[in-house]
Amino acid sequence: MPVIAKKVFEEALSLPVEARTSLVEKLLTSLNPPTQPEIDRLWADEAERRIAQIDKGEVKLVPGKKVFSNIQKKYRR
Repeated sequence: MPVIAKKVFEEALSLPVEARTSLVEKLLTSLNPPTQPEIDRLWADEAERRIAQIDKGEVKLVPGKKVFSNIQKKYRR
């Protein structure tokens, strides 16, 4: 870790929890990850897409018992 980064890190550790949390959020945002509202929107879009596929008969549904049975068979030791 570069000396300046180490110094910033040590300074950050001396901050109150709320300030550190805010700093972490700002640093993560600077990396451009999706925000929680964006993640929620993307999941909602995916759910709607899947519902539409089911309603149109584009996918074959598999009962949960069958899914878990297949998983148990595949990973049984």
